[in-house]
Amino acid sequence: MIAEKMKGMVANSSAIRAMFEEGNRLAEIYGAENVFDFSLGNPNVPAPEAVKKAIIELVSESDPIVLHGYTNSNSGYADVRETIANSLNERFGTSFEGKNIIMTVGAAGGLNVILKTLLNPRDEVIAFAPYFGEYRSYTNNFDGVLVEISPDKETFQPKLDEFEQKITAKTKAVIVNTPNNPTGVVYSEDTIKKMAAIMEAKQKEFGTEIYLISDEPYRELAYDGVEVPYLTKYYDNTIVGYSYSKSLSLPGERIGYLVIPDEVTDSETVLSAANVANRILGFVNAPTLQQKVVAKCINEKTDLSFYDRNRETLYNGLLECGFECIKPQGAFYLFVKSPIADEKEFCSIAKKYNLLLVPGSSFACSGYVRLAYCVSYETIVNSLPKFKELAKEMKCI
Repeated sequence: MIAEKMKGMVANSSAIRAMFEEGNRLAEIYGAENVFDFSLGNPNVPAPEAVKKAIIELVSESDPIVLHGYTNSNSGYADVRETIANSLNERFGTSFEGKNIIMTVGAAGGLNVILKTLLNPRDEVIAFAPYFGEYRSYTNNFDGVLVEISPDKETFQPKLDEFEQKITAKTKAVIVNTPNNPTGVVYSEDTIKKMAAIMEAKQKEFGTEIYLISDEPYRELAYDGVEVPYLTKYYDNTIVGYSYSKSLSLPGERIGYLVIPDEVTDSETVLSAANVANRILGFVNAPTLQQKVVAKCINEKTDLSFYDRNRETLYNGLLECGFECIKPQGAFYLFVKSPIADEKEFCSIAKKYNLLLVPGSSFACSGYVRLAYCVSYETIVNSLPKFKELAKEMKCI
C-alpha cells in the first residue's frame, strides 16, 4: 500500500499533465493538426544553435571521464558557477561569487533543495494566487504548510494587505513567481519594495527569519521592454531559483541553479545545508554535460519574437471573440476569464471543439482558464475559428 501522503497527491495529480495526455488521445482520433492543445508549457521554439554547437564541442573535445563523472562538489562545477555569478553581476549590478551559486536539477529541483534546507514540520510557506500548483506539493514534501494569498482578479498583482495579515511567527518562506505562471504578469518594482518592507517589519516583530524565494524560470521571457526586478536587490533574505528550461528551450535537460547571497542570514550555513540537500534528495549534482553547456551559452537566449507573435495573435483573437483576458507582460501564458462560473465545465465544453485548456483552480484561482501559447503559429491561427464557435455557444458574441 502506498504512503498516506501520496494517496492525496495521486488523487489530485496534475490537471495540466492530464490535459496534455488527453490531447495525445484526441490527436490519434482527429489528427494532431485538428487538436489545439494549450495545456503544457513545453517550449516549441528550438534551442539556440549555439547550444547544439556547445554540446558537440564538449562531447568531442572533453575527457569523458571528467565530463560525465560526479562533480567535486554537490553544488556543481566551480568554473560554471563562477561564470554564472559573473554574468548576474554584469546584468544586475550584484556582487555574487561562484560560492553563492548551487547548480540544480531545474528550478523544480532547486525549490525542493531550498525548502528541504529551510523547513521544519508545520512551518508556513506563503504563495500568491494564482500560483504554480506544484508549490503545494513541494511544501508538503517537507511537512510544511502552504498559505495562500487570494488573487486580485483586476491586476493579478499580489494582495499586500492580506499578505501582511497572514504572516505569522510560523512563516518561514514566501514564494514569488514573476513573470508569473499562469497570468504572465510581472510584479512591479513598487510591489516588490512594499513586499520587502512588510517582510522586514515582520522579521523584527516576530524575531524570525523569513526567506523570499524568487522562482524565475520565465525571467528572460518579457515583452514590450518591461523590466523584471531582480529581487536580491530589495530584500537581504532573498534566494533565487532559476531554470534554463524556457530561456534556452531545454526543459527536458533539467538544468538550473540557486542563488544564495552573502546577505542572507547565516548564508554559509544555508549554503552548506543546501549543498547537502542537493545530495540527499537524490539529485547528487546537476547534469554535468548541461552545466558545461549553459556556461558556454551564458549570453544566449531563445528567440522571443516567436512567442511574441503568438501572444499578440492569440490575445487579440480572443478579445475579438468576446473573451476577457489581461495582456501578459511575460512568460507564455494567457489567463482567460471563464464565461461561466465553473471553469472546469467551460474546459469540458471547449474540448468539443478540440480546444484543450487548463482550469484556473489548478492555480488556486477559479473562474479562469490558462492557455499556454508556446505552440506553433499555425496552431494559434487555426484555433481561432474554433474559439469563435466556442464563443458563440457561450454567448460571448
